[in-house]
Amino acid sequence: MSKNSVEKAPEFDLDKIDFSILSPFIIAHKATDDKGRYLHWDKLKWRVPRADAENIWLAVKFHRVMQKRTVNLTDEKSRHFSYIITHSMEEKLHKIIKFAEKNTKDGVEKPNLENIYQKFILSSFMKEEAITSAQLEGASTTSKVAKKMLEEERAPLDEDERMILNNFLLLKHTEKKSSDELTVDLILEFHRIATNLTTENNVIPGEFRQNNDIYVEDKGEIAHQPPCYSEIPYRLQKLCDFANTDHSGSDQNQFIDPVIKAIILHFMIGYEHPFRDGNGRTARALFYWFMLKNKYELFRYISISKLLKSDPKGYGLSYMYTEKDQNDLTYFIDFQLDIILSAFGEWEEYLKNRKNDFNHILNVLEGSKFNSLLNNVQKDIINRSIKEPGRVFTAIEIANSYFYSENTARSYLSKLVSLKLLLETKDGRTKLYIAPYDLMQRLK
Repeated sequence: MSKNSVEKAPEFDLDKIDFSILSPFIIAHKATDDKGRYLHWDKLKWRVPRADAENIWLAVKFHRVMQKRTVNLTDEKSRHFSYIITHSMEEKLHKIIKFAEKNTKDGVEKPNLENIYQKFILSSFMKEEAITSAQLEGASTTSKVAKKMLEEERAPLDEDERMILNNFLLLKHTEKKSSDELTVDLILEFHRIATNLTTENNVIPGEFRQNNDIYVEDKGEIAHQPPCYSEIPYRLQKLCDFANTDHSGSDQNQFIDPVIKAIILHFMIGYEHPFRDGNGRTARALFYWFMLKNKYELFRYISISKLLKSDPKGYGLSYMYTEKDQNDLTYFIDFQLDIILSAFGEWEEYLKNRKNDFNHILNVLEGSKFNSLLNNVQKDIINRSIKEPGRVFTAIEIANSYFYSENTARSYLSKLVSLKLLLETKDGRTKLYIAPYDLMQRLK
């Protein structure tokens, strides 16, 4: 066994437990350690006396099994997946729900400054998610170049850029389909958009893999062998049934928090690995689709992939821990809750900086002859120009950044040219608008 691989946890079977031996360990230990951590056997065995390690593990598993919530999804051997909600996870869920509710009420849906924050930030985060989701799958294009491509609607130059453009289109499509029920055809549709005109692993956009030669490798070893390709249509239909089932607690089905359910959907696409390539992108799109379907509007502004990209090892381990501990989804769910909270933290910081930037330009313009002549979008363009002298804008970029028509964007830019706050030139038939280096002086 490689030192980098995850050791499979000792199997827990309640019928085989010798309570005369295990009882003292059950009294002394709980589902988490004294720091509230939900440790896998691979971690726990090094933190306890070696001679007692397996008994301590079985005692921990006893508490986990007593608390587990089984979901109507199984592995290829018909063994159910399950999870528990620890005290620390309850706290994380509470923070996520309160944060989402507060920001929906206070900023995301309420019109403010002509929705300049909402429009620009939504555009920025959609680009961020599209780029980092592709980079997480191996795309090597730099974020700056990729963002420029999306802003200017330039045709992709290579397959890496194509992946990013596909992701951007996929995010838009998930929002469009957020009121629909999940079907196998919709999953295929998501995949087709994610992999359109790409060739990695001989992928066929919108089609399931037709053999079992696809597996997940880690450090030269097979970390996950997905279920047989012949079962994919049936298994994904089961996943759709799970997604469409009412788990609000109002019916006879057990309550599953929508955030937890979205994370489980994310996990299961990775587990089933139904496609030759693009499984991760499809899985993350499904996560966003379900969050938007359940009116978590804030997730339109949150880039999950950016945080996953910063911790690919943790992302991979959360999958392996689940598979190597009797389908316990808790590891993956807990990791994803941390990712979401980190993404919320980034959202707050980004929003704070954007507001500070905008307030700065309002202060600069206050009392000037331009203040009453400019709308908030034009003021924001001025702010971006001050920060990046020589920056080149196009009408299509401004249209995409603020969700206006190209004609409206062009009129905004032309007004800035007429006021001598931007310079105008041409590249072929395309008008370019340039931020002058002496812009601050021009504003006085």
